[in-house]
Amino acid sequence: MTAPKLAPDAAVRKAESRRGVFTAMPAAIYLLIFFCTPLLIIVAYSFGTRTATGSTRLSGWNFDSYERIIDDLVLGIVWRSFWLAGLTTILCLVVGYPFAYYLATRPARIRNILLVLVMIPFWTNGLIRIFAIRFLLGSDGPVSQASSSLGFGEFRILFTPTAVIIGMLYSYLTFMVLPLYVAIERLDWRLVEAARDLYANGGKAFRKVTWPLTRSGVIAGSILVFIPSFGSYVVPEILGGAKTLLLGSYIARQFGQARNWPFGAALSVVLIVAMLIAVVVNQRSAASELTGSSS
Repeated sequence: MTAPKLAPDAAVRKAESRRGVFTAMPAAIYLLIFFCTPLLIIVAYSFGTRTATGSTRLSGWNFDSYERIIDDLVLGIVWRSFWLAGLTTILCLVVGYPFAYYLATRPARIRNILLVLVMIPFWTNGLIRIFAIRFLLGSDGPVSQASSSLGFGEFRILFTPTAVIIGMLYSYLTFMVLPLYVAIERLDWRLVEAARDLYANGGKAFRKVTWPLTRSGVIAGSILVFIPSFGSYVVPEILGGAKTLLLGSYIARQFGQARNWPFGAALSVVLIVAMLIAVVVNQRSAASELTGSSS
């Protein structure tokens, strides 16, 4: 017996599905080799055992590294990283929202110029930019010299949590501005005008119309800022020094100086899980807002 012929629509869909699989295969192989495999290695090392010589034994399942995470020292570092990342996110939102609002309401020609200015920091290596901030905040930098010339004395802020926050604000502000700009730019301004026609002042129109309709950009920008801030390594190392030990630096020291790969891997797994939870929350929030707007 001959196999039944597929309907034309079904044959087209099957051909398109096969074409999509072959198109996505190179990216899938790349992610499997360079993303999933290292992640599985980190998970495996998190259950390993550190020997007396500093090597790692992978036989058996050892949960000691995960139990050590609840130590007071580790929890203190996690809490310090959390509140610094949260404060950075809030400052980026406070600074970025007005600028994104101004950017989205400009004429197209001026808007394109401002967008280029926002993207300029990405054209320079991030490490160089952080060292530039270190020079500005240093005791012999221009900020300190200006403070001394005005009679306020030497400006000492480097290697403090304040310097770390300034560095992370400068590094991650763009991650907040761009999602906010997209959310505000696609806002239906007729709704704002309708609120003003119903005798709502500017503040009430913003609270009742503009803010709720741009909340997706706020959530996306906050996650894009909080996640790298929470696990930041370069900024605390250069601007914070030994006085501001955050989670990213602590994990790096476990793999380097302490040679405790299982504990460093366990901390990395916990950090990855926290990031995944944040991404899931963002996706569910965006989906609920999309469902609410469509209904």
